[in-house]
Amino acid sequence: MSSAEQVTHEFEPVFDGHSRVLILGTFPSVKSRENQFYYGHPQNRFWKIMARLTESDVPETIEEKKKILLGHGIAIWDVIASCEIQGSSDSSIRNVVPADLSRILDNCSITEIYANGGTAKKLYEKYSKVKTGRAITGLPSTSPANAAYSVDRLMESWGEIKKFIF
Repeated sequence: MSSAEQVTHEFEPVFDGHSRVLILGTFPSVKSRENQFYYGHPQNRFWKIMARLTESDVPETIEEKKKILLGHGIAIWDVIASCEIQGSSDSSIRNVVPADLSRILDNCSITEIYANGGTAKKLYEKYSKVKTGRAITGLPSTSPANAAYSVDRLMESWGEIKKFIF
């Protein structure tokens, strides 16, 4: 196993003045860092879930991904701005510097905050909730590491977002 390295989040959150729902991950995977965009691992089901929620085709390009999110009032970012991490392993995360979520929360009318996975929820509650004063709803991770969940099973939980998007 590779040793942990201090890594900084290098790409911007996706949001605009119409964003109503904020989805937070933990920290970009190695693949996402290589691609310079969220959920870049081809086995991650995030974009399939977003396509189903928004009744859209599965987006391929970064521009298509941003268009689906912004066109439906969805903002995405990660809880962590920088940390020590081994590869893409959330369980190896140490020395966390949390992201400044006020960048989104002060500029949008976010009504709901969701965590993509249990680790994102725990990290938000540990590092961010005291600053935001806002609750977060945990959803099962779309990561390929969460193999117990099929896309259909993920949608049973993620479908809750539908009532908050347009």
